[in-house]
Amino acid sequence: MFLKFFKDFFLKRKLKKSLSNVKNEFSNESIRTVGILIDESYFTETENLISELIANGIHEADVTLLAYRDKIKKNETFAHTTFSLKDLSWDAEIINEDVKAFMKKDFDLLINYYDVEKAALLLVSCTTKAGFKVGFSTIDKRLNHFMISTIAENYKVFTDELFRYLKILNKI
Repeated sequence: MFLKFFKDFFLKRKLKKSLSNVKNEFSNESIRTVGILIDESYFTETENLISELIANGIHEADVTLLAYRDKIKKNETFAHTTFSLKDLSWDAEIINEDVKAFMKKDFDLLINYYDVEKAALLLVSCTTKAGFKVGFSTIDKRLNHFMISTIAENYKVFTDELFRYLKILNKI
C-alpha cells in the first residue's frame, strides 16, 4: 500500500509537468484514423461504441482501441490492448510495448472516452500524438481540444454530438 502511494505520487508529478507543457494546436485535416482511449473499469459497452463510429463513416480498420482497467486478473484475456497501473514503472514511464506503440501512432482523432480522472489515463492521453482530441467536459480542460458534456454511459449521445460538430468543423 505504501509503495503504491509513491508510485501514484511520481505519476501525478509527471502528469502535472506534462499538462503544463500541452500545446492547444490542432490540425485542420479530415479524420481518417481514430484512436480510442477508454476506461473499461466503468464502461463496458466498448463494442457498441465502435459500431456507432463505424455507422457514422469511420472504417473499422482505422480504429485503434486502448483500454484501461483498475485491476487485471492474472489469466484474463482481452480482445484488445488493455493496461493498468502495473504497466507503469516507479518513475511513471510506460513499460508495456503495446501502450507505447499506441502513444507513438499519429491519429487524426483521439477519443478520450472516460469521465473520471485517473492519472494513468491522463498521462497516456497527454502523451499520445493526435491532431484533434475529444473527451468529456468533466476532464481537465487542457487535455482535449473539444469537450462534450454528457456521461460515459450515453455513448449514442456522445457519438451523435461528436459527428455533428465534426461536420460543422469540416473534419469529415
